[in-house]
Amino acid sequence: MLRYTGLVVISALLIVVHVVVCLFLIIVVLLQSGKAADLAGAFGGMGSQTAFGPRGSATLLSKATTISAIIFMLTSIALSIVATRGAGVSSAPVLERHGGAKTTTSAPATPQPAQQKK
Repeated sequence: MLRYTGLVVISALLIVVHVVVCLFLIIVVLLQSGKAADLAGAFGGMGSQTAFGPRGSATLLSKATTISAIIFMLTSIALSIVATRGAGVSSAPVLERHGGAKTTTSAPATPQPAQQKK
């Protein structure tokens, strides 16, 4: 029977939440219309908008975008913290910790003295 540590369960849940938030964020961003979505925006005109665009009341899509972006950043930070804690700190090289190829070092070969021509 497999025993899962708390770190494995937390990282699996964080990954699932992160992927769901990523997909939701992609959908919400693609559903929003641009600020200059009229014909004047196609030719670079701003119409009657100010330099940075009018700041009206936030729509449901913009609020959902903000909340999902915050959750995305928090899950990204949490996943990086969990990954570094799961890696552990060891003084052994990475290849030796994971059972990789072990190299042996030998003394350098001593050169043979050159034979003089007679």
